[in-house]
Amino acid sequence: MYTASFLSDPDFIRVLYIFAFGCFIYGLHLLNHPRSARRGNIVAAVGMAIAVVATLLYDFVGDYLLIVLGIGLGTAVGVPAARSVKMTAMPQMVALFNGVGGGAVALISFVEYREALEHTGGNPVLEQLIPILFAGIVGSISFWGSNIAFGKLQEILPGRPIQLPGQKFINLGLLATAVGCAIAIAAGTESQGLFLVILVSAAVLGNMFVLPIGGADMPVVISLLNAFTGLSAAAAGMALDNVALIVAGMLVGASGSILTKQMAEAMNRSIANIFAGGFGGVSVTPGADGDGEQKPVRSTDAADVAIQLAYASKVVVAPGYGMAVAQAQHTVRELADELEKRGIRVDFAIHPVAGRMPGHMNVLLAEADVPYDHLKEMDEINPEFAQTDVALVIGANDVTNPAARENEGSPIYGMPILDVDKAAQVIVLKRSMNTGFAGIDNPLFYNENTALLFGDAKESVAAVLSAVKEL
Repeated sequence: MYTASFLSDPDFIRVLYIFAFGCFIYGLHLLNHPRSARRGNIVAAVGMAIAVVATLLYDFVGDYLLIVLGIGLGTAVGVPAARSVKMTAMPQMVALFNGVGGGAVALISFVEYREALEHTGGNPVLEQLIPILFAGIVGSISFWGSNIAFGKLQEILPGRPIQLPGQKFINLGLLATAVGCAIAIAAGTESQGLFLVILVSAAVLGNMFVLPIGGADMPVVISLLNAFTGLSAAAAGMALDNVALIVAGMLVGASGSILTKQMAEAMNRSIANIFAGGFGGVSVTPGADGDGEQKPVRSTDAADVAIQLAYASKVVVAPGYGMAVAQAQHTVRELADELEKRGIRVDFAIHPVAGRMPGHMNVLLAEADVPYDHLKEMDEINPEFAQTDVALVIGANDVTNPAARENEGSPIYGMPILDVDKAAQVIVLKRSMNTGFAGIDNPLFYNENTALLFGDAKESVAAVLSAVKEL
């Protein structure tokens, strides 16, 4: 009896929560560097496990059978999904799992409101009601918006912006409906139907909010929706008087908001501009100039690329989503190892928005055991391109596009890019002359110092590696 009483003691549970918070914060700190990121995930997961156990120790928690059933179902779905997902599909998984969190918060908010009506005969007190309403709106937007992001990344939906006539007015109307109904409930109206209107209007808004955003802006969308889910979870924590949920939600919300701002700055665009005028997936004829004439490109083969790499003193690899699609990261690392055996310095240029989610290239290259000190962020590597013998661009398009510097009419004008065109020689590995995710042609491909090696990235890199070994 004493042990049971001690375990359910509120002071003991608070101590567990404090320890869990420490794990959250320390785990988040460890995510600052690829070398410690895996350990950070483990530490944060341990913290969450402690927080869950601490919550279950409260006397008012019941229905343990349903809780165990829910945990079992979640584990049965989540673990196999996470273990089997390919690295190329990681952005989709992140979007989907993030959406599930927002959806859970929206459902919790509705259940809490309904329970209050049934058990107290009226609305909850305002300090509980306002967080419930906020969590319902933001959680629903996050869930449905994340589903659209998943659909675009999975190419179930078109990657291009999809806009309806009067799109902005429709969005404002949906937002006004959700907020207006929330104000009516907060003012004293007692209605489950009105709460359902809030959830439905927020759901439609989530869809309409993300549909006009093109594929090139998906990394920013994912980080913003992640922040939405965190903020809605924190609001749910306030409604439930659960300190662990408040702290965890605010950490996710704050970090997601900061990341969204950093991603927008990396594209030299305001967040409002991204969500008001997203681009990506537009139809552009590759290699055509203003008069519709096809520009010439210089193609090469694996043997010529091997010779250029073998006789270089400094090589910089600029990876992009094409490398992820081909699963070429391990072969690229083998090529880098072979070159370094010959005394050639090989670095990797990492653009903040390369790939389809924040940190996509870092994750891929870390998985391939590329040394962390060879991963150079854009600001660090750009001054070195002028002293680089060969820049090897593997599946990267938009983040190496000189139009961002030179063409004021380009949708990406002003976006900081990797200055690969300043290297002595540029080798671009591409499957075809198709444009990147932004749907914009890349003048880099037609420069005199650029040669294109066409084919699957993994097969091309393997052929180059074989040729280098034969030299």
